[in-house]
Amino acid sequence: MTTREWMDALEARFGRIEGELGQVAAGDRERLRGEIVGLFRETETAIEELTAFKERIRGLVERYKQLPAPAPAAPAQALVSDHIGSSTYIERGWSAIASGDAKRAVKELERALELAPNDPHAESLLGWAQMLREQYDDALMTYYKVMMRDPDNPLARVNLGYICLKKGIFGEAIEHLSRAIRQQTDRKAQLYAHFYMGLVYLDREMFEDARGFFHQALELGPNMLESWWEIGRTYYLEGNNEAAAQAWSRGHQTNRFNLWGERCGKALAQLNAGQPVSFQN
Repeated sequence: MTTREWMDALEARFGRIEGELGQVAAGDRERLRGEIVGLFRETETAIEELTAFKERIRGLVERYKQLPAPAPAAPAQALVSDHIGSSTYIERGWSAIASGDAKRAVKELERALELAPNDPHAESLLGWAQMLREQYDDALMTYYKVMMRDPDNPLARVNLGYICLKKGIFGEAIEHLSRAIRQQTDRKAQLYAHFYMGLVYLDREMFEDARGFFHQALELGPNMLESWWEIGRTYYLEGNNEAAAQAWSRGHQTNRFNLWGERCGKALAQLNAGQPVSFQN
């Protein structure tokens, strides 16, 4: 999403709210109030983030000026990479990420990179595993290495978006995730870009927008049960327990042995027992 597209979207929301204010039904007052507050907060946050981001760019300029002259290229045969052997560890690393074992994933992917240094797929997955372990600075360095060689790497871009989300840099998160959504070469990156974009809007309490992205993630990956968990969470936070129960039931029934299917089941049990639902991992 370009800056112009983002501004156009804000203008469209402003115009719609402005039009509705001309004829407000009694039942719409609170909804409109919430939308106005949300629009104001989003704009205020964007201004703060862009100001901070501009200062970060100044830092990049200074760091660039301090770069040493490039070293001579190494002989072509100086390093022999075992890509066949590394592929086994890459598969193990991806399997560990998918099962929620980020610690094991880091170990497997570091071994893959010992066998095939600078392998872009292994580095992208390593950054992902570091990110899931909340090692955000390590993950950022890993992804910057990837994107120096491949600026359009979809998996690196989608996870940079997630890291920006966790650091509260929403504007930059949306930019990275939007680009990952638009690309057509990596379906896995598209899936997670939609999911993480849902988290961006959930974090900003824009629940309906968040659900739209979670449902799109499910269209790309029907077994991504974490989306059902988050859909249920949006409804619960809105006070719609019936819709939350339906979402969590769907996630639990799809695969009750999956980590997120199990969490959906626990949330559903708490809801049915009249207890507050815990969102702690």
